[in-house]
Amino acid sequence: MAPMRVKSFAQRHAEEPRTPSPFTGGAEGHLPEINEDDVFRDVVKKLSEFITEVVTLPSTFEQLRTTIAGDSLRDLVEHLSLECTNPAIVNALLALKWHYNASSEDKGLGEARASACEIVAWRLLTRLSEREAVDYCLYEIPAVTDDSTSEDDTNQQDEERATETTALLSQAWTNTAENARKVLEQTGTSRRSRLFQSISRLTMSMTFDGGSDDEEDDPTSSFIGLNALEIAAIADAKRFLSQNVVQKIITGIWNGDIVFWDSLSVHAEKKPRFYNAHTADPFSRLRVPKYLKSFEVLFFASFLALYYSVLVERNPTRITPIEVLLYIWFGAFIYDELSEWIDAGSIFYAADVWNLFDVIMMSIGIMFAIMRIIGLSRNDRMIVDLAFDILSLEALFMVPRICSILSLSPYWGTLIPCLKEMGKDFIKFMVLVVIIYLGFLTTFSLVGRDRFSLPDMTMILTKIFFGSSYVGFDHMKQIDPIFGPPLMLIFITLSSILLMGSLTGMLSNSFSRVISHAREEYLYVYSVYVLEASTSNRLTHFYPPFNLLALVIFRPLRIFLPSDNKFRAARILLLKATHLPIVGAIMFYELVRGKLKDPDEFAGFFKGPRQETTTLGTPVRPSLKSQQPKRNSDTSYRRSRFTSVSDFSPRFVRPGRTGNVDEDTGEAPTDVEVRIAELSSKIDKLTDLVVRLQAANDTK
Repeated sequence: MAPMRVKSFAQRHAEEPRTPSPFTGGAEGHLPEINEDDVFRDVVKKLSEFITEVVTLPSTFEQLRTTIAGDSLRDLVEHLSLECTNPAIVNALLALKWHYNASSEDKGLGEARASACEIVAWRLLTRLSEREAVDYCLYEIPAVTDDSTSEDDTNQQDEERATETTALLSQAWTNTAENARKVLEQTGTSRRSRLFQSISRLTMSMTFDGGSDDEEDDPTSSFIGLNALEIAAIADAKRFLSQNVVQKIITGIWNGDIVFWDSLSVHAEKKPRFYNAHTADPFSRLRVPKYLKSFEVLFFASFLALYYSVLVERNPTRITPIEVLLYIWFGAFIYDELSEWIDAGSIFYAADVWNLFDVIMMSIGIMFAIMRIIGLSRNDRMIVDLAFDILSLEALFMVPRICSILSLSPYWGTLIPCLKEMGKDFIKFMVLVVIIYLGFLTTFSLVGRDRFSLPDMTMILTKIFFGSSYVGFDHMKQIDPIFGPPLMLIFITLSSILLMGSLTGMLSNSFSRVISHAREEYLYVYSVYVLEASTSNRLTHFYPPFNLLALVIFRPLRIFLPSDNKFRAARILLLKATHLPIVGAIMFYELVRGKLKDPDEFAGFFKGPRQETTTLGTPVRPSLKSQQPKRNSDTSYRRSRFTSVSDFSPRFVRPGRTGNVDEDTGEAPTDVEVRIAELSSKIDKLTDLVVRLQAANDTK
């Protein structure tokens, strides 16, 4: 009996007529034909044409996800999962999500199309195996170059040279965006910074639906060098980032199971790969976000200890050795933040709420140092005391900054977005309060000008606003016997009842609005931090305060070592010499952690390549024959396109349809689930065939 073949999506789409959707204007839309070798701009343009054609009316996210409004999106997902092999497909969908959100033509329609792109992106990942999902999410958009191999090699060397020396070069400031872009390219600043500079050009003058073919006017060029997860963070795709399949990848990056650098050598290249403890350089563990965060907490703890020591000693006559150490810590902190801003770019740096605390801490530290030097040089005790008073303000931000590690927990991490949103609404509401307050302040000051000065009246009204209503009743007749009582009653009523009640209700609504999406908000904050800490283009990353040592040594050393290979080798040597104790502690932790774990425990997907084990637990290298998946007649086999992530393990065979996999759960099918789906599909077909044969025999 010949095996039954599953019809392709194109055949089913042609044979099965569909009812036009009222949400899509009655048009079914021509499915985009995306080739594997299409450049990023072409992929974006083809997807944009389809999304624009099928989403023509404003629709909510839930309507597109659960109703017939999203039928065309389901067709697109199935078509892309079976026919498209372009690695930039998820990047393009998320870039379109950002574009439609930024569009100012029709806000409702733009949000609907942005939601459609986000839905298609995450549903596409659920149709892929987990390793394919890693490939798609961590694929970085390459720059469009000529086909010449030598030119490609030259560009790659230039990029490596730029990324390695980025932290050592000064940031030039210019007045025009064009000059700023040229300076950033010349100094090797991360391409992520260019995205911030091209926002106005992209949203105001260019669209993804058309435009000049000139590369200089290409709005998609701003996304060059970004992977899908970074674009999702920029596009505010919180639902996409909160999907389980995406969070598995981010958690793998956080734990160091997925790394971008596996060696510290002159010719090392940045690309995503699974961590292999037997082949990777131990010093590459310095780039793991989990260890970066742990050392950051230790650095801030020592920073706080020096801070308290200087304030307790408070020497007004000279700079003590402890204060010198505090200045060193301040310098290392400022230089590390500057390097982080250059590596991550303005968008990512501003997305992390704790970076605002860092900026304020740096400003207070610089002001303290300036005032301290001026006071000691002039021997002015007042300026010295003012400097220490300014330094006292540092505790308001340093203590919460040390406790920022709590934001990585689900409970505390949920409260931060709530407080952030409530703070925004509070500031907006206070504009109305100030307007009303200024009106009454002007009136009361003029009416009671003979008895109360402007500062006295300001203090009286401020006390009333903050709940001391009896103050108003005590002074209303003194202000004016005729107009004072009625005006004061109106002001007290507005302050105590109307404004305070409205403010409380508004903040409560803000809290409820954010807490209803608490998981998405928390995972967004968590994802931004992981991406910010892991996607640096610099090979050598010095922990503070060792980064100051690298700055002092290698800034003048650039004069004597013009060769980039020698310069990079020298940085690697210094990194290994200074960070050897830290790496030793990391290796000891991983050794103990590995021994304490149950060897038979299923550790999840992101634990490196899975290997077969014997009864004694000795790993056995899989044979080459086992690495070749069989091509079944009812299976659509996708060839591997990325050797960086999938070198260690074979691709999983993915069926033409994933059966009953819930595409909205965000779970990507594992290899076992894929094979179970294949067997279930064959059993269903065999059962259906037997039933039909029995029915045919009964009719005879």
